[in-house]
Amino acid sequence: MNETNVAYETTTSLSFDAAVERCRETLAQEGFGVLTEIDVQATLKKKLDVDREPFLILGACHPPSAHRAVTAVPAVGVYLPCNVTVSVEDGRTVVRAMNPGSVMGMLGDPVVTEVGREVGVALRRVVESTETVAA
Repeated sequence: MNETNVAYETTTSLSFDAAVERCRETLAQEGFGVLTEIDVQATLKKKLDVDREPFLILGACHPPSAHRAVTAVPAVGVYLPCNVTVSVEDGRTVVRAMNPGSVMGMLGDPVVTEVGREVGVALRRVVESTETVAA
Protein backbone atom coordinates (compact mmCIF):
# COMPACT_ATOMS: atom_id res chain seq x y z
CA MET A 1 0.00 0.00 0.00
CA ASN A 2 1.13 3.53 -0.76
CA GLU A 3 0.37 6.55 1.39
CA THR A 4 0.59 10.19 0.34
CA ASN A 5 -0.75 13.42 1.79
CA VAL A 6 -3.71 12.96 -0.54
CA ALA A 7 -4.62 9.28 -0.30
CA TYR A 8 -4.02 5.72 0.79
CA GLU A 9 -3.71 3.58 -2.35
CA THR A 10 -3.30 -0.02 -3.37
CA THR A 11 -3.56 -2.16 -6.46
CA THR A 12 -5.48 -5.34 -5.75
CA SER A 13 -5.95 -8.68 -7.44
CA LEU A 14 -9.68 -8.39 -6.72
CA SER A 15 -12.02 -7.66 -9.60
CA PHE A 16 -13.60 -4.22 -9.72
CA ASP A 17 -16.93 -5.52 -8.38
CA ALA A 18 -15.28 -7.58 -5.64
CA ALA A 19 -13.17 -4.58 -4.54
CA VAL A 20 -16.28 -2.37 -4.38
CA GLU A 21 -18.05 -4.98 -2.27
CA ARG A 22 -15.03 -5.40 0.04
CA CYS A 23 -14.84 -1.61 0.49
CA ARG A 24 -18.54 -1.39 1.33
CA GLU A 25 -18.25 -4.23 3.85
CA THR A 26 -15.17 -2.82 5.54
CA LEU A 27 -16.56 0.72 5.61
CA ALA A 28 -19.63 -0.63 7.42
CA GLN A 29 -17.45 -2.60 9.86
CA GLU A 30 -15.52 0.61 10.59
CA GLY A 31 -18.77 2.50 11.32
CA PHE A 32 -19.05 4.41 8.04
CA GLY A 33 -22.12 4.86 5.91
CA VAL A 34 -21.97 5.52 2.19
CA LEU A 35 -23.83 8.81 1.64
CA THR A 36 -23.06 9.26 -2.03
CA GLU A 37 -22.08 7.09 -4.93
CA ILE A 38 -20.82 8.52 -8.20
CA ASP A 39 -20.34 6.25 -11.20
CA VAL A 40 -17.77 8.31 -13.09
CA GLN A 41 -17.75 5.89 -16.02
CA ALA A 42 -21.53 6.20 -16.56
CA THR A 43 -21.55 9.96 -15.97
CA LEU A 44 -18.81 10.65 -18.51
CA LYS A 45 -20.53 8.38 -21.03
CA LYS A 46 -23.85 10.19 -20.58
CA LYS A 47 -22.51 13.76 -20.46
CA LEU A 48 -19.53 13.59 -22.83
CA ASP A 49 -20.01 10.32 -24.73
CA VAL A 50 -16.60 9.26 -23.39
CA ASP A 51 -15.80 5.60 -22.85
CA ARG A 52 -13.55 4.79 -19.93
CA GLU A 53 -12.81 1.95 -17.57
CA PRO A 54 -14.93 1.61 -14.39
CA PHE A 55 -14.43 4.34 -11.78
CA LEU A 56 -16.66 4.60 -8.70
CA ILE A 57 -16.53 7.21 -5.95
CA LEU A 58 -18.05 6.26 -2.58
CA GLY A 59 -18.67 9.23 -0.29
CA ALA A 60 -18.19 7.72 3.18
CA CYS A 61 -19.22 9.31 6.47
CA HIS A 62 -18.41 8.27 10.02
CA PRO A 63 -21.21 10.14 11.85
CA PRO A 64 -19.63 10.47 15.33
CA SER A 65 -16.40 11.80 13.82
CA ALA A 66 -18.21 14.13 11.41
CA HIS A 67 -20.23 15.52 14.33
CA ARG A 68 -17.11 16.16 16.42
CA ALA A 69 -15.31 17.84 13.55
CA VAL A 70 -18.20 20.02 12.34
CA THR A 71 -18.97 21.07 15.92
CA ALA A 72 -15.35 22.15 16.44
CA VAL A 73 -14.85 23.87 13.06
CA PRO A 74 -17.89 24.12 10.76
CA ALA A 75 -15.64 24.87 7.76
CA VAL A 76 -14.40 21.26 7.91
CA GLY A 77 -17.63 20.38 6.11
CA VAL A 78 -15.98 21.18 2.78
CA TYR A 79 -13.81 18.09 3.31
CA LEU A 80 -16.79 15.80 3.94
CA PRO A 81 -17.65 13.10 3.12
CA CYS A 82 -14.39 11.22 2.85
CA ASN A 83 -14.10 9.70 -0.61
CA VAL A 84 -13.09 6.13 -1.36
CA THR A 85 -12.55 5.26 -5.02
CA VAL A 86 -12.37 1.99 -6.87
CA SER A 87 -11.19 2.14 -10.45
CA VAL A 88 -9.75 0.07 -13.23
CA GLU A 89 -6.50 1.56 -14.53
CA ASP A 90 -4.53 -0.16 -17.24
CA GLY A 91 -6.48 -3.35 -16.56
CA ARG A 92 -5.74 -3.38 -12.82
CA THR A 93 -8.12 -2.63 -9.95
CA VAL A 94 -6.97 0.33 -7.84
CA VAL A 95 -8.46 1.33 -4.48
CA ARG A 96 -7.88 4.75 -2.93
CA ALA A 97 -9.18 6.51 0.15
CA MET A 98 -8.78 10.12 1.12
CA ASN A 99 -6.09 10.80 3.72
CA PRO A 100 -8.10 13.09 6.02
CA GLY A 101 -5.25 13.67 8.46
CA SER A 102 -3.35 15.90 6.09
CA VAL A 103 -6.23 18.13 4.99
CA MET A 104 -7.90 18.37 8.37
CA GLY A 105 -4.59 19.22 10.00
CA MET A 106 -4.45 22.37 7.83
CA LEU A 107 -7.33 23.83 9.86
CA GLY A 108 -5.10 24.09 12.92
CA ASP A 109 -7.72 22.86 15.38
CA PRO A 110 -6.65 20.05 17.74
CA VAL A 111 -10.08 18.37 17.75
CA VAL A 112 -10.29 18.34 13.96
CA THR A 113 -6.68 17.20 13.67
CA GLU A 114 -7.40 14.27 15.98
CA VAL A 115 -10.59 13.37 14.09
CA GLY A 116 -8.61 13.39 10.84
CA ARG A 117 -6.02 11.08 12.35
CA GLU A 118 -8.61 8.65 13.72
CA VAL A 119 -10.66 8.55 10.53
CA GLY A 120 -7.47 8.14 8.51
CA VAL A 121 -6.54 5.02 10.47
CA ALA A 122 -9.95 3.53 9.68
CA LEU A 123 -9.82 4.47 5.99
CA ARG A 124 -6.36 2.96 5.76
CA ARG A 125 -7.83 -0.32 7.04
CA VAL A 126 -10.51 -0.13 4.35
CA VAL A 127 -7.87 0.11 1.64
CA GLU A 128 -5.75 -2.59 3.27
CA SER A 129 -8.76 -4.93 3.36
CA THR A 130 -8.64 -5.14 -0.42
CA GLU A 131 -5.02 -6.29 -0.40
CA THR A 132 -5.68 -9.61 1.33
CA VAL A 133 -7.42 -12.12 -0.85
CA ALA A 134 -8.41 -15.47 0.61
CA ALA A 135 -6.87 -18.39 -1.26
